Amino acid sequence: MKKTAAIALIQLSFAVQAQETPVKDSAVQTQEIQEVVLKAQHKKQYVDKAVYTFDQNALDKARYAADLLKTLPELQYSPIDNKITSTKGGTLLTLINGIEATELQIRSIQPQNVVKVEYYDNPPTRWASRADTVVNIITRNPETGYVWGADVSSALTTGFVNGSAYAGYTQGRNDFGLEYSINLRDYDNRKVRKTYEYLLNGNEYQTLENRKDHFGYTDQYITLRYTNQLADRYAFQAKFNMEILTSFNRSAGQNVFSVNNEAEDHGTSIRNGSSYAPPTLDLYYSKNFGKKDEISFNVVGSAYETSSYETDKEWKRSNGESVFDNDMKLKAKQNSIVGEVAYTHQFDAGKLSAGYRIANNHVSNELNNLSGYSEYTVNYLTQYLYSEFSGKKGKLGYRAGIGVTNIHNNSSVTTENDWTPNPKLVLSYTIAKNQSLRLTSDYTSKSPWADALSSNIVQTVPNIYRTGNPYLKPSHVFRNNLVYSFNNKYFDFNLVPFYNILYRDITQFYTYSAQLNGYALTYDNSDYTRQTGLQFSGSLKPFGNDLLVIKPYLQFASVLLKKTDGTVIRNQYLRNSFTLSSEYKNFSFQYQFNIPSYTLSGAFLNTNENQNHAFASYKLSNWTLMTGFYWIGMPSEYKTKSLSESVVNYSSHTQIMNNKNMFVLGISYDFAKGKQNNIHRKLNNDTAPAVTF
Repeated sequence: MKKTAAIALIQLSFAVQAQETPVKDSAVQTQEIQEVVLKAQHKKQYVDKAVYTFDQNALDKARYAADLLKTLPELQYSPIDNKITSTKGGTLLTLINGIEATELQIRSIQPQNVVKVEYYDNPPTRWASRADTVVNIITRNPETGYVWGADVSSALTTGFVNGSAYAGYTQGRNDFGLEYSINLRDYDNRKVRKTYEYLLNGNEYQTLENRKDHFGYTDQYITLRYTNQLADRYAFQAKFNMEILTSFNRSAGQNVFSVNNEAEDHGTSIRNGSSYAPPTLDLYYSKNFGKKDEISFNVVGSAYETSSYETDKEWKRSNGESVFDNDMKLKAKQNSIVGEVAYTHQFDAGKLSAGYRIANNHVSNELNNLSGYSEYTVNYLTQYLYSEFSGKKGKLGYRAGIGVTNIHNNSSVTTENDWTPNPKLVLSYTIAKNQSLRLTSDYTSKSPWADALSSNIVQTVPNIYRTGNPYLKPSHVFRNNLVYSFNNKYFDFNLVPFYNILYRDITQFYTYSAQLNGYALTYDNSDYTRQTGLQFSGSLKPFGNDLLVIKPYLQFASVLLKKTDGTVIRNQYLRNSFTLSSEYKNFSFQYQFNIPSYTLSGAFLNTNENQNHAFASYKLSNWTLMTGFYWIGMPSEYKTKSLSESVVNYSSHTQIMNNKNMFVLGISYDFAKGKQNNIHRKLNNDTAPAVTF
């Protein structure tokens, strides 16, 4: 399939103040903070977050702040991605004193400078549309010092490399930072098996495709950052970053194509790729008015061009006659702007937060595909006005918010204008010192993504196509959770029954196309999708320390999808993952595994990626040596199958054989002298990712 890329955003942002008073600088305060770190309870549950502190032993064993994060019950280190992830999945947003941070920024923070970590499993209004989980690292704010470091890990027998380097310097109010990271993948043995069965014009068709792929990508990030701040007065930050991405795929295979049980052998060839390098400028400013009021502004901008191509060919092996020849090329230019302004005021009874965000993305496309050459533009506008008040009375804590979202999408064929109210309520009741109940409920809207709205068309096999749907409408999501939290020396877990309804849920189905005289895999709005179930996540420490930590994640769900034609599709599944870790002096070990399960997506069931990874590290002064085996005894594997409600009986089985028993070695070096200057930034925005198809 072809990836077309192009979305460059110019974001304006102004955001809301974090709910904690900024950490101030003084020798006295530093001493007080250290006493809190040593004496405070490890976890304290609030209405909207859990706050974690760390004892001296944990601080001494950690190399940097990221090592502290992976000790949280619902967070883990992913060796494949080389970053901290949530055991529950979904998007994790990491902040340093309220400002969005990268993995490398987290590495630049020495553990002794971490005061506490705020963990939001139900993010506040200003972050709710961007992340499923938010982690805010609160640090001390010293005035001088420098840090630098680098790391690299690589497989010995295949193309798998993760590398990064960072440097930072702080002098008085001024802070400078430079970061670089690279992730390279180059696999030459991906096996793909696909089957299609369907009726068309009174004939029975069957396609059995087997192919071998050589694919990969190189993803590089460069960030340059400057900060100037005066504690409790103002903060200014200018940040420039660029992502440089190139990807490719080369496939060769064969296809047994049958019509009414009469088969013929076909040869197949697929070549596709994409490239883009979006530069992004991020400007941030916040101003305090006394001790109770603050206003923040943020501007982020990006403009770039994306190029992508896809060439799919199929021919009869007997005589070389062409069956189909799909040649698609796309160039897209994107200019976008996102803006947010936020204001906070601290009352005696609680905190009021309010803000406004606007995002406008404009994309100009030059497309050459099965329908010929075309030029068209699309524009996506989203506005979000919100307010929120949080407080506590006795054992009852509360956070109530109201907002409104306007989504205005203008494509080459239609215009969609959607206004949605966004109420939100969080209630928390403290049962005991280590137990609490939280009720969360919210109603949000979600715009269709760019490739889902695309009118592009590509052919995959005879009579089968893939396309977007420019007539898609935004979906509306009504989520409800009841969270029981418990923690002591041995246990720290959440038990969550949930009930969610996704109105106009966006799903994929095969539909008959008279224009193509075949079936097209496209997106459509269902009537609704209903999800009910029970989720368990957390950590177990049998010895009451980090010698052995078990982190299970289990989610049982029952899903009902109702299409607009009245068709009802049901599915039940048990998602799961398990992480076992051990730390002893300078040694650490971690093992991750799961049992893949099928989850419902439109008329299809898809498995999540399998895991069976073991890795270890040893810390020696500023050096860390790492090694690991990934996908032990198995390749990485992905399966899809259609349900009986699909007009095309489809299945696929993909295996990346290069990953099987992949042995990786790595080394890192981290050095710090003095301490870094971290600001409390209240607005965090980013430009939209490149559009791909």
